Amino acid sequence: MADPKGFLTTDREGARTRPVEERVKDWNEVYVPGSLLPIISKQAGRCMDCGIPFCHNGCPLGNLIPEWNDYAYREDWEAASERLHATNNFPEFTGRLCPAPCESACVLGINQPAVTIKNVEVSIIDKAWDNGDVTPQPPERLSGKTVAVIGSGPAGLAAAQQLTRAGHTVAVYERADRVGGLLRYGIPEFKMEKRHINRRIEQMRAEGTKFRTGVEIGRDLSATDLRRRYDAVVIAAGATTARELPVPGRELNGVHQAMEYLPLANKVQEGDFVAPPITAEGKHVVVIGGGDTGADCVGTAHRQGAASVTQLEIMPRPGEDRAPHQPWPTFPMLYKVTSAHEEGGERVYSVSTTHFEGDENGDVQWLHLIEVEFVDGKPTQKEGTERRIPAQLVTLAMGFTGTDQENGLVRQFGLAMDERGNINRDADYGTNIDGVYVAGDAGRGQSLIVWAIAEGRSAARGVDRYLTGSSALPSPVKPTDRALTV
Repeated sequence: MADPKGFLTTDREGARTRPVEERVKDWNEVYVPGSLLPIISKQAGRCMDCGIPFCHNGCPLGNLIPEWNDYAYREDWEAASERLHATNNFPEFTGRLCPAPCESACVLGINQPAVTIKNVEVSIIDKAWDNGDVTPQPPERLSGKTVAVIGSGPAGLAAAQQLTRAGHTVAVYERADRVGGLLRYGIPEFKMEKRHINRRIEQMRAEGTKFRTGVEIGRDLSATDLRRRYDAVVIAAGATTARELPVPGRELNGVHQAMEYLPLANKVQEGDFVAPPITAEGKHVVVIGGGDTGADCVGTAHRQGAASVTQLEIMPRPGEDRAPHQPWPTFPMLYKVTSAHEEGGERVYSVSTTHFEGDENGDVQWLHLIEVEFVDGKPTQKEGTERRIPAQLVTLAMGFTGTDQENGLVRQFGLAMDERGNINRDADYGTNIDGVYVAGDAGRGQSLIVWAIAEGRSAARGVDRYLTGSSALPSPVKPTDRALTV
């Protein structure tokens, strides 16, 4: 193990963020560059190397956390990187974006602050890139089989990399103009700079993976043509159908889905626009939805110079400590203050939007809301609590309801769907159509990045076995596996 007494002698210490007044003026990542390396070895030494490491269960990837904590403690960065990559294709993504269910399941977390697993992870991979330890791993020989992957988010990229390394010829189709899916256009630059995606894509290209951007399967290329060209297909198109808010005034100018708003800010950083077509500059902004996407909208609005930012959530405010009905090692619902919330704005809980009010030009000006309480698990409006708040830009960040069925992909393949709007799959991630597989949110529904990567790796094994009759690729999760909750 690392330091046998580390969890007794070392307090938890996380990454330092840059001052708010500094970081809201740029789009760089919020953390102080290099601030983790002086402290991370001692933080890794807090890992107890416990007999039953529940962090393995908290993470669907099955990350070998005690092992790479030990190597990080000893500052053997090459060995730590090898152990990290043994289960995770893209630790620089998860180390920045994952909400860390591994830390919620850390045994030390029973009675102390958990190990900073996420910080250790990102330190290892950043050091590996700096040291040149991340190199292309092209296959020794080709199988002669071809695979198309639809979607270049974390599930699609993981499946593509695994299948390429297994010797298959893989092409990734992405309907956007750049590779990365929601990693590229859904995650703001201040949470993950896109250079991390770019260098990983270059590694994959060097290994042999091909990328086809600006091609939407179902519209630009039919499913029939795709099946004719390839021996197998992996659908990793995500769950991109946004949940709607059917209230009066929804049609007003200035009311947008979060995924209409966030990508435009990213495109400014890519150099596509001087200023985004939808901006919060000088406006009273309301974000509906209290999750991570909502927080991304909050941070983006701050950087665009919003006059005010208010985030609404229909659920009650969570507690700051574990509730009795959410015991360790489950992933608890806790009150989180993200870097975006540190930067300002107001958070309002237990409220529901009743309607929007606009001006004579059809532009939204006010949002009307009412307080709610939950009775038998259902939100009930509290009479006499109606009020309105200024709203000149509203973003809807209320989650997603399933995969896109408007572009023809589902219909053209003839895919069977479940009652939640997800694509059905069997134990090997195969759909009802021979040779067509599905991974990530398209089959699971809206989930975390670690689940997407785990499913991409698992689906790759199913495809490899379909093409060759057997497979040595890992399969960390089953399609029916779920997060550890109560």
